Amino acid sequence: MTKKKPNPNQACDFALVEKWLENYFLDPLTSYFDQTQFQIDLYETENEWIVEAILSDFDASEIKVYMEDTSLQISAHKSPQSAQSYKKCRSLEFPFLIIKHEVHAHFASGILEIFISKTETGLGKNRFITLP
Repeated sequence: MTKKKPNPNQACDFALVEKWLENYFLDPLTSYFDQTQFQIDLYETENEWIVEAILSDFDASEIKVYMEDTSLQISAHKSPQSAQSYKKCRSLEFPFLIIKHEVHAHFASGILEIFISKTETGLGKNRFITLP
């Protein structure tokens, strides 16, 4: 019996990712944080994973996205100059090093989309993702 060669563009074990997604959506804390902080949805395409956060109360300048090893951290802070000052945060733990993947983000109409490439390699460093 021959062992199947791994696809060089495949950056992680997809069975592990499927199990991680299943656990994420079945975790009761996911629903709780969707209600108390902000809603996050996860999508998968052929070439990337997409994290979508609903941040309709915030402007792009009030949102920070930080990647640290396997963790993606999204924080939004309403400035003290506004009528209400408050901060909301969410963190997602991935089953692979996301810092080794190309990541970019887009924010429009209150929706933050973070695109994590399955095929393109990233810097391999902890970093902030700038919003255009």
